[in-house]
Amino acid sequence: MTYILSFIVAFGVAAILGQILIPLLRRLKAGQAIREDGPTWHMSKQGTPTMGGLMFIAAIGVAVVVAGWDEMRMGSWNHVYVFLFALVFGVIGFIDDFQKLRHHANEGLTAPQKFLLQLAAAVAFTVLLRGTGYLTPNLYIPFFNVELPLPWVVYMVFAAFVMVGTVNAVNLTDGVDGLATGVTIPVALFYVAVSAWYGRNDLTVVAAALAGGLSAFLIYNFHPAKVFMGDTGSLFLGGMVCGMAFALNIPLIIPVVGLVYVLEVLSDIIQVVYFKKTHGKRFFRMAPLHHHLELGGWSEMKLFCVFSGATLVLSVLAFLGVMNRYPM
Repeated sequence: MTYILSFIVAFGVAAILGQILIPLLRRLKAGQAIREDGPTWHMSKQGTPTMGGLMFIAAIGVAVVVAGWDEMRMGSWNHVYVFLFALVFGVIGFIDDFQKLRHHANEGLTAPQKFLLQLAAAVAFTVLLRGTGYLTPNLYIPFFNVELPLPWVVYMVFAAFVMVGTVNAVNLTDGVDGLATGVTIPVALFYVAVSAWYGRNDLTVVAAALAGGLSAFLIYNFHPAKVFMGDTGSLFLGGMVCGMAFALNIPLIIPVVGLVYVLEVLSDIIQVVYFKKTHGKRFFRMAPLHHHLELGGWSEMKLFCVFSGATLVLSVLAFLGVMNRYPM
């Protein structure tokens, strides 16, 4: 029952850290700079403390060590690898957030800088999982319960594309109060169920810690948000979402359980391409998708409920799609 301990530890630590971190961020004037091209009513959020993701990152780290201590003593370190992989993205996000605060703007690291750092992390993690024997180049296809053998080079390119894409898709989803948090909690619970079903107690620990840390963070991030997770938190979450999928060797489940992330990033791509092709016309009222719906009259509360509820349903569907796979 270590996953229960992991959830409780992560929830408790994050809830306590929130009481300390939010006032500290206010004193440090670590306020979010709101995009001028976003919805006009979002300007009222200007100055809301950001980098709140630090509270659930720290909480998850504590829970991984405490609840996963026996696993580490038995030589299983995969839950630590997944956390460290996500932590690398969190550090990239922290640098980005710090640059934004330093220059009092909504632009931090350049796109090429982010891409190269994220690509390096993706390749390193893939190599690490291969070295530990938990990742094969056989691409598992959910629902059909078959595997497609791929050359390692092809699989590496595929893995890097999926990891970088997922991380940035989760980052785009963090656009209204509680949205990325609410969508990722069902995804975390999906990973708890799958890792428990596969007998992967080490990964159950980190998935439960993710669910616990985010549940506590939602107390502060729910509308109206007292704190934003920032790129520090959203890039870390992206790393957790794809890191767990690859650690369980089921990366193709991401478009199912993470359909909201996919729709968010696709809406952004479609908007940019359509804008360029039509010389200034817009396909959506505003991209990404949640802003389009906001301008159509959806409240932040409705977005949270619909997107989170849809992800919960998709998570159940995704579990049915992978439950027939033999335990790893």
